[in-house]
Amino acid sequence: MTTPSPLGLLLDVDGPLASPVTRTLAVPSIAADLVALANAGVPVAFNTGRSDAFIREVVVPELRRAGLAETARVYAICEKGAVWFRIPAASEHIADEDIFVDASLALDEDYSHEIEQLVADRFADSMFFDRTKRAMVSVEQHVGVDSADYLAVQPVFDEEAMQRLSARGIGVMRTDDHRPDAEGLVTVRVDPTIISTDIESVRVGKDLGAARLVELLEQDGVMMPASWRTMGDSRSDYAMADWLHEHGHDVAHIDVRPADGVPEKPYPIYHHESLIHDEAGAVILTKWVALVQGEDIRDA
Repeated sequence: MTTPSPLGLLLDVDGPLASPVTRTLAVPSIAADLVALANAGVPVAFNTGRSDAFIREVVVPELRRAGLAETARVYAICEKGAVWFRIPAASEHIADEDIFVDASLALDEDYSHEIEQLVADRFADSMFFDRTKRAMVSVEQHVGVDSADYLAVQPVFDEEAMQRLSARGIGVMRTDDHRPDAEGLVTVRVDPTIISTDIESVRVGKDLGAARLVELLEQDGVMMPASWRTMGDSRSDYAMADWLHEHGHDVAHIDVRPADGVPEKPYPIYHHESLIHDEAGAVILTKWVALVQGEDIRDA
């Protein structure tokens, strides 16, 4: 492409695209619209806490079935910037050597094993340990468990995970609870969502994911889009729009779960007036397809 795309997309997966109930692309139009945008030359990137395995097994097959073109530029930034790869249209298998991991962001394996055992011993009825993560340590609500029941036990698990980090001399934080190490440092974050808890380096985040994507586009010789749209369902997802804005890019953010509170930002923020999660995401994607096909994207 000799001219920049009018639009670039940096999208959270759980919530805006994948149903937090089924953990699949449950709305049929979502994959079709993502492919229509990518095939039209729009750079599309998934900026997620999910593992590369989830993207490869749940998202990529849907994109291929929808007709992803060889010329499409689609990227996966996983584990909040710790893992990343390009999504090819044709290859049925994405090899491990095509997946990049920043090993400096990975938690200790023995701590990971300790948390896996903790889940097996005390929390197996409500959550499972995600063995597909390469850098962070994550647990997730069983699909069949009621959300209220999971959210009731989640803080108990989170507290246990924090105590075990502190016992190792590691500084840890969870929301406003900061427990520095002996040198006053906090290096690990316990980050709860509505369906999971991620235990991660404080250096990862949706802002790191945005930086990774820009690096990938530059490596691939892709011109920066004229305007970016980011979309997410939590307050932490604003960090990708923050990073793009701070680095001189035109950006607007779509919040598909604004009930948590919409912060003041120096860029436009949009949300659907009645729909949330993937139902809202599907409506927004369909509108973006129409805009890319001829209307002014700022009309969104």
